[in-house]
Amino acid sequence: MLTGGQLAGLIVAVFWAVLVSFIALTLLKLSRLLAEAGRVVREIGDQAAPLLDDMTDTVKRANEQLGRTDVITKQVAGVTQNVSAVTTVMTSVVGGPLVKAAAFSYGVRRALGSRDGDGRSPSGRPQLQARSSGKGRG
Repeated sequence: MLTGGQLAGLIVAVFWAVLVSFIALTLLKLSRLLAEAGRVVREIGDQAAPLLDDMTDTVKRANEQLGRTDVITKQVAGVTQNVSAVTTVMTSVVGGPLVKAAAFSYGVRRALGSRDGDGRSPSGRPQLQARSSGKGRG
């Protein structure tokens, strides 16, 4: 039969055996987890290089397109200035004489309209004649 001290020693030994096996199992799972994490990091590293190369190519192409757009924008600005200059020239060449011709024709119509003598203005409204009293102000 076992004495009290031997029974206590047996219980402590069993407890330590269970504890050591639990810690060993936990360390085994932790080592598997770290190995899997290392594999995932390695795969990501292997895939990152081609992604960075693709991104570099994409940025280069975008810069080329922006350069072309800049050239086109400058050319459109030049065309706009040319159109503005042509518009100014056409306005001064054609617009000036047209305004003068319109003013002349308006003056001729007004002059001919006032010769009718019906007491109406060229706009067609009757006009009142001013009365003369023969007395001056004063």
